[in-house]
Amino acid sequence: MATLKITQKHHKHFNNPFPSTPKSLPFIQGTLLFNSQSLPPSQQFFSIGKDFQLLWSSNNGGYLSISHHSNPTRSIWSTIPGQAFVSAALAETEVEESRGSFVFKDRNVHLVCDHQTIEDIRVINQFDDKDHVFLSGYVGLNQKTDFENIQFPVVLITGWIFNKKIKNNGSASARYWIVFDQKTSNQVGFHLKLGQLNYELHNQRISSPTRSGRCRRLRQKLGRIRRRKLGWCWSFTRPRGGFVKISSSNEEIGGELKVAELYQEFNRVCLTYSSEKNERFYGFGEQFSHMDFKGKRVPIFVQEQGIGRGDQPITFAANLVSYRAGGDWSTTYAPSPFYMTSKMRSLYLEGYDYSVFDLTRQDMAQIQIHGSSVRGRILHGNSPLELIEHFTETIGRPPELPNWIISGAVVGMQGGTDAVRRVWDALRSHKVPVSAFWLQDWVGQRETIIGSQLWWNWEVDTTRYSGWQQLVKDLSTQHIKVMTYCNPCLAPTDKKPNWRRNLFEEAKKLDILVKDQNGEPYMVANTAFDVGMLDLTHPDTAIWFKQILQEMVDIGVRGWMADFGEGLPMDATLYSGEDPITAHNRYPELWAQINREFVEEWKSNRVGKEKEDPEEALVFFMRAGFRDSPKWGMLFWEGDQMVSWQANDGIKSSVVGLLSSGLSGYAFNHSDIGGYCVVNLPVIKYRRSEELLLRWMELNAFTSVFRTHEGNKPSCNSQFYSNQQTLSHFARFAQVYRAWKFYRIQLVKEAAQRGLPVCRHLFLHYPDDERVQSLKYHQFLVGSEILVVPTLDKGKKKVRAYFPEGEASSWQHIWTGKLFTRQGSDIWIEAPIGYPAVFVKAGSVVGETFLKNLRNSDIL
Repeated sequence: MATLKITQKHHKHFNNPFPSTPKSLPFIQGTLLFNSQSLPPSQQFFSIGKDFQLLWSSNNGGYLSISHHSNPTRSIWSTIPGQAFVSAALAETEVEESRGSFVFKDRNVHLVCDHQTIEDIRVINQFDDKDHVFLSGYVGLNQKTDFENIQFPVVLITGWIFNKKIKNNGSASARYWIVFDQKTSNQVGFHLKLGQLNYELHNQRISSPTRSGRCRRLRQKLGRIRRRKLGWCWSFTRPRGGFVKISSSNEEIGGELKVAELYQEFNRVCLTYSSEKNERFYGFGEQFSHMDFKGKRVPIFVQEQGIGRGDQPITFAANLVSYRAGGDWSTTYAPSPFYMTSKMRSLYLEGYDYSVFDLTRQDMAQIQIHGSSVRGRILHGNSPLELIEHFTETIGRPPELPNWIISGAVVGMQGGTDAVRRVWDALRSHKVPVSAFWLQDWVGQRETIIGSQLWWNWEVDTTRYSGWQQLVKDLSTQHIKVMTYCNPCLAPTDKKPNWRRNLFEEAKKLDILVKDQNGEPYMVANTAFDVGMLDLTHPDTAIWFKQILQEMVDIGVRGWMADFGEGLPMDATLYSGEDPITAHNRYPELWAQINREFVEEWKSNRVGKEKEDPEEALVFFMRAGFRDSPKWGMLFWEGDQMVSWQANDGIKSSVVGLLSSGLSGYAFNHSDIGGYCVVNLPVIKYRRSEELLLRWMELNAFTSVFRTHEGNKPSCNSQFYSNQQTLSHFARFAQVYRAWKFYRIQLVKEAAQRGLPVCRHLFLHYPDDERVQSLKYHQFLVGSEILVVPTLDKGKKKVRAYFPEGEASSWQHIWTGKLFTRQGSDIWIEAPIGYPAVFVKAGSVVGETFLKNLRNSDIL
């Protein structure tokens, strides 16, 4: 019997437009039992390293609580009194896959062990051979560095999980070990591991304490069990007298025990702990529909974000023609198993297993992990800013962005050399500060069912871009860089008339493509054509692809979009031999790492040559990511929003994605100005209107990078070069963007040093303001000094601004100079096109300098 089924639906073209919610493992709750003879009778503190402590209390059924010595009365993580905090299940999983979209379904849950015992809480104060054997054997610390990095003392908790509901009066159990150890002065690591799965039948029925029983009743029942000489509270789950081991000859033992003979360990492990009714959960990577996830089940899996994500009618249409292509509120390119809460609690998981954070209960949270062990860290911090710093201190922070990319507009263009020169002339006539031309069609284009798409063969198309070298040279004389596009997939180029290198065939011969189960190159269905995907676990892949990047740089390229990374198939075969489901979440990090390593190697080879051109620096930007992507990626963008005003996949979602990713360590992020995805069907049309384009320009003038995109069907969209009004508006807000460059440079340095995002949810600076905690896309901060209230609704010329509590300074409206001093108030602000509601802290250096620069640019 297999516990994993993979169903591919790439070519299913007529589907249920309203797919049902996938069946999932329910929230697991059980009873906590403990041995009162081996554990402290009331409560006791155990040191974790030098900065943390764990409290064990036997009150109300028993619970654990971890705190930092700097504030010992504030718990940063605790369990629920009397309830199991470790549980597990054995379930069958089906993964449905369609063109980069994935859905996990728990088809059959064969067994749940929901009750837990605590056998012992042990403090390990120093390292010796005995502890080496113990920890390596039971907890999986096998590397020498694992022991060298331990900060003693370490707390080890052991016990059993069990289930008394198997047919024919049987039972199931497994031992568990959980280690808490200090990782840094602000982080506690935890490692939970389950032992082998045991199944037994009873010769006689032995009652276990009921879920609702209190300590007194538990002691009475345990006393009766002891008098029967069956050991203490978990003895009924261990092979002792009175138990019969199940063998393959037992045919009438029930489905659960038949499964036992095939599987020796659980494939779901759950960690349950306390929460509060009014506690808000933020983070989880780049999320587009919600800021607060209390009340939701949050899956953590890299995939296409979907087309519509619940916005109608587009989600209906996308689901109809391609299986689950519409996505939903949870689908994202860049999730992260990390959160922080309004109560200053924070946790993240290590590793890459599929996981779900179940926050549907008011008083508790549960993490469900696909596997039999889990590692993670619990963070201490006194503010959201501290929590981000402590998180990124471990996972990594981005380098400073090159000065050139944050100096002016990055102009996204397609169409070839003549089109670029024509638009460049128009931009010069309007005095638009331009940093770069981003030419994603540098490889040539072909028409597909979804629009104009690129030839995925990473070399310049000299027919489309004739005179490439002269174009690069001419732009360079005006200090304008050239940027291009690539991704980790390769398309067969047999039908492309002017290819010079067939990279797909080269990679195939080098044996560096992901393989299918037959050992052949896996042709991955992606949008409108099939491609080969680079096996990033193969050591030769990075070497080969860096040569491709070097060839790009040799022809004058100084930046590129490193697209995709979210589509590794679930049934792929990798060089490393690792599980493709786990490798799937790691793949975008590996993709970023190859690009980043090339940038650093190129930079190191230029040591001593900086005087030739101090602005000569490389940058790449990505959409797919996972927890550690901020370490490897230099810059992110939010993927393919619809050209709409809608909340789940339009302009509003771009603000949510910007802010949620910032809370998760993605310091530099931005969206395509105007959105990307156009739909031009007879009955459903999504086209970029001029008003939407202008408002998106106003919004993105206050993000890390000010970059345009023509969209997947350029002729259907209003473009910045469409007419005099769009060109003038683009010039105006490119100047606005340039006016706060001095502050952007400061924020970029701060991001590289502390991990703080450029664009910030107000919660980061006003965490105690309950109204701020409920804000979504309505407004945001640039650093701490600029407040932006974007206009995100069609036809609106007023917005409602909220001025938070706890701010000592007044807020000054940049267009009128009016001061707003009343804290905790909502005020309607005039915001006609060209005058978005933007405020600076009155009298601040940043505010005064920004206003001065606007006046000098004739903006004010």
